[in-house]
Amino acid sequence: QVQLVESGGGLVQAGASLRLSCAASGLLFSSYAMGWFRQAPGKEREFVAHIGWSGRITSYADSVKGRFTISRDNVKNTMYLQMNSLKPEDTAVYYCVASRSTAGMSSGSWGQGTQVTVSS
Repeated sequence: QVQLVESGGGLVQAGASLRLSCAASGLLFSSYAMGWFRQAPGKEREFVAHIGWSGRITSYADSVKGRFTISRDNVKNTMYLQMNSLKPEDTAVYYCVASRSTAGMSSGSWGQGTQVTVSS
């Protein structure tokens, strides 16, 4: 049974940084593409970033490109999202996703989410 546990969220001021972590178990982590999605209050869930199984291939939403960095440690079975220069519009629940393919990310296994709140 795949289990994904996010951590690292919190309340910060605009311009600050946070690092989210996603600890994975119940899967061969190094064989899975991983990703981050987010959902703000009253809005649909949206893609943030994904990373291929080896870590060499990454992709970002335009809204976070240049500010967020996705990475993974296949020894620790953990994925990260370094978020810099945070903006109030980054406020959302952030979800970790594991999928066999980056193309099918949204239909993969999801974590419970971690809240990120950015105050202006």
